[in-house]
Amino acid sequence: MFAERAFAPGELIELAPVVVVPGHQQPLIADTELTNYYFHWGTQEPEDIAIGLGLASIYNHSYQPNARYYKRFEALLIEYIAIRPIAAGEEIVVNYNGDPSDKKPVWFDVKD
Repeated sequence: MFAERAFAPGELIELAPVVVVPGHQQPLIADTELTNYYFHWGTQEPEDIAIGLGLASIYNHSYQPNARYYKRFEALLIEYIAIRPIAAGEEIVVNYNGDPSDKKPVWFDVKD
């Protein structure tokens, strides 16, 4: 995902709707390609998951992100916000752990 224009810190990049999948259906998705693209959604057990529409599911991960996402549970949206200046043509990356400073391992090898 690359910026078509510059973004200032705090600026909205995308407001993406989601499709919520009940937690008991998550095992059905685990054996599909969608397993790499869903978001944990909620706090109940089993935890619901959500598929981000728009560009929501294709932002790459980085431990040095230039954007972050916020889950808006009641609105069924994921909000992407710039956390530092992003130049036109620059890749927009988020920390998949949610918190930009969270260095916990993710489910794949990270290059940065």
